[in-house]
Amino acid sequence: MSVPNTMRIGPFVTNVLVKKSYLILYIFIIWASLIPILLEFWIYWRFLWNAVRPVHFYTFLPLLAFLMYITLVFSAIIFAKIILLVVNVIHKPREGVFLRIPEDQDYRYWSLRSVIKRWPIWLAHRFPFPGFMDNICFKMFGVKTKISNSLFEGWVDAEFVEFGKDVVVGQGAIVQSAVIIGNLLIIRKTIVEENVRIGSHAIIMPGTHIGYNCILAANSVTTVGQVLERGYIYAGVPAKKFKKNYFFEDGLEDRIGHVEDVEALREKYEEIYTKRHDQITRKDRREIKREKKEEEKKRFDIAAEEWEEFDDGFNI
Repeated sequence: MSVPNTMRIGPFVTNVLVKKSYLILYIFIIWASLIPILLEFWIYWRFLWNAVRPVHFYTFLPLLAFLMYITLVFSAIIFAKIILLVVNVIHKPREGVFLRIPEDQDYRYWSLRSVIKRWPIWLAHRFPFPGFMDNICFKMFGVKTKISNSLFEGWVDAEFVEFGKDVVVGQGAIVQSAVIIGNLLIIRKTIVEENVRIGSHAIIMPGTHIGYNCILAANSVTTVGQVLERGYIYAGVPAKKFKKNYFFEDGLEDRIGHVEDVEALREKYEEIYTKRHDQITRKDRREIKREKKEEEKKRFDIAAEEWEEFDDGFNI
């Protein structure tokens, strides 16, 4: 099976590494992270194994397995972090546009950093309690995030990414700080501010800055370095401003208050929404009016063309 040109050199699988020697570090991190859990099992077996009455050994074995998994994740993170600190001293990570060739140091070390982080990120992403371990892993690798963020459903780069509070990444979404385009590697810092919702299978390209209270709709794609204005919903490929986001306004829950049923909630929300919609700025009103005029003109032109075709057909 042939390999596409854009995937011939990269950090993710064995046949596309910049250097095959990077696998030594990858295997070492796996081997080193297994040692603590083997010691845990040995201690457990020494204290609880009884050939005559093994009931205690098997009763607490599921709990041991859970603790061993946590130990495995943390040991993998710690060993990877130590190696990563050494690598970053040798060559500090930086933003920019680099050639995707083995001779380019920035590309080579980016590939090496990705290999080092791969095992602990893979383990943390499969932790039974979602979200908790992912955020710890990202924090250890330099990503600015909060424990309250829900990142476990998507895929997030482990460097040059900054999240605010209460961020939700939808299932299958991708948040990138590095991307390969042709024979170039682009590395730029990606910023996601507070109260942002990223829809399922959306793709955030490097350098994107998503403002406070934004929503990026499902299957949308941002461009490199795109700025998403705060308080708006964006959708499409590439992502474009769709409409004002009235669903994340501060104090909305307090204003709605207690309601008896769903119908009362709808009426109350419509009342508040209509009131706020009337308070839009004069500039926004002019923009809405201009868009309506353009839509009416398009409908008029289409209707005129249809009438001319009908009239020509009737005369014939």
